Formats: sequence, C-alpha cells, structure tokens
Amino acid sequence: MVQREPWSEARATAIIAEHVHLEGATLPILHALRENFGYVDEGAVPLIADALNVSRAEIHGCITFYHDFRRAPGGRHHVKLCRAEACQAMGSDALHAEILAGWGIDWHETTADGRVTVDPVYCLGLCANGPGALVDEMPVARLTRDGLQAALTEVSR
Repeated sequence: MVQREPWSEARATAIIAEHVHLEGATLPILHALRENFGYVDEGAVPLIADALNVSRAEIHGCITFYHDFRRAPGGRHHVKLCRAEACQAMGSDALHAEILAGWGIDWHETTADGRVTVDPVYCLGLCANGPGALVDEMPVARLTRDGLQAALTEVSR
C-alpha cells in the first residue's frame, strides 16, 4: 500500500507548475496528481484548466475518460478485476458478483471500512491463467475468493 498525502490546493498548484511546460501536459499532470494524492480532486480541475488555458470541460473529460483517474479517495487497497473474454470463459463474472456482493459494493466503489476499492479492467495479460486480478498492482492468477483474501493479507504486511 502506497501512502498518499492529503489533498492540498497549494501542493496541487506546485505539481501542475512542475509539469505545465511539457508537451501534452494534461495527462502527465493528472498522473502526477494521482500519484501524489491517490486521486484527482475536483478542486484541481480549474487549476489545471487555468494553467493550460483550456476549458474545465476538457480537463473533466480527460479525468472521466481514463479509468485510472478517480475523483475521490479510494480505499487503502486497490483491486482491479479482469473482465476480458478469457477471464469470463473461466467464470470471472460469477466470481466478481460473489466478491462484490460479499463486500456489499459495486464496481468503482470502496468497502464501508475504507479497506478496498474495486475497479474493472479489460485484460491484464493473465489470459492463460484466468481469472486474473491486480491487488495493489500485484498480479494474481487463477483468482478465487480465498486467493483474493490471501493477496490482500499479503499486501497489508
């Protein structure tokens, strides 16, 4: 688990200033904000738009188009479950439904205790060993519900 600092407009402004000179700076800025805070706060949208002289709608569009940019803090751990065809053929749809129901959440949500956020992804390259997942960027092949719990325990150490 990566520790993130709390949202700060002053820190966000500094991060934007560090990247504003880059060609195509929108995505590098968004990635840097995500790395620093764990998400892209809504307050960053006007800061980025002003720095790049683009509309707020353009920045909002980038944030909402790319699945890696969340607009609110996530859980302490991030689980990405593969929804591609090879994993579906190995029963991932039923497994995902069981996992989500067990935690009482849906896609893109965080458990009530703030421990886990779950997002869908489309192909992790673990096709021969599906279903696959990433738990805090650690690949998990032949995923089962117990295997997911074991991976979460491992990354919590």
